[in-house]
Amino acid sequence: MLTTVAVLLLPFLAAAEDNNMLQLLHKPWSDLLHRHVTADGRLDYEALLDDEDVLLGYLQNLRKVKPDPSSWSAAETEAFWLNTYNAASTYLVLQYYPVASINDIRVKVLGGTKSPWEAPVVNVGGQLYSLNQIEREMLRNQFHDPRVHFGLMYGAASNPALLPEAYDGTRLDQQLDQQVRRFLNDPTFNQLTPQHVQLSGLFQAYGAEFGSEAELLNFINRYARVPVLPTAKVEYLSFSWALNDRGSLSNSQALGKH
Repeated sequence: MLTTVAVLLLPFLAAAEDNNMLQLLHKPWSDLLHRHVTADGRLDYEALLDDEDVLLGYLQNLRKVKPDPSSWSAAETEAFWLNTYNAASTYLVLQYYPVASINDIRVKVLGGTKSPWEAPVVNVGGQLYSLNQIEREMLRNQFHDPRVHFGLMYGAASNPALLPEAYDGTRLDQQLDQQVRRFLNDPTFNQLTPQHVQLSGLFQAYGAEFGSEAELLNFINRYARVPVLPTAKVEYLSFSWALNDRGSLSNSQALGKH
């Protein structure tokens, strides 16, 4: 019934005149996250398989929606693409589950196969996108908001804990700040002292977006429970691409120097 109602409302979503309509669009995805994200922020893929049709229905609804920057707020658009990326990457893993790592997936395309990042796996408004296209073109290049990397579902064990709800344009700043704060202060992924910080490889991979080392430390101090000195030594830890399946990580899985 929910999917049927969403389809009926889709012609009005293009104008995004009422944020409640966007909330209704994303509600199936939000409900799935609420049911299948574990307490430690991992994803129970095995249980999610039973709701695969709900996830597919949500993605099919996205085919009829095209974000309109003239009528959607920037936050609504950013939240839309975050939800789209996360739902698409989750569905991709389900198609190959069980799999040890999302990087092991090879998607069949005309003329061969492509990586899960480069294959056109999601249809939005009748246009096909790869996960990398959404991340680069629709999120990073458009919003210049490094917090998106703490909201995206890369399918990795070293991935920031998943938010157990869909992103919502009316609360996006609060949700993304919550994501950064939780990840940065989790000793499973980052080790912070005033004089020395050992950061997730995520910060290194997207270093250009965090700026100089001084700018990076300023960013950290916006969220860190332990104030970090401007002279602190910065080191980076390895990033585990093992699947972010249910179950807690041990420190040996999550942390490790290059």
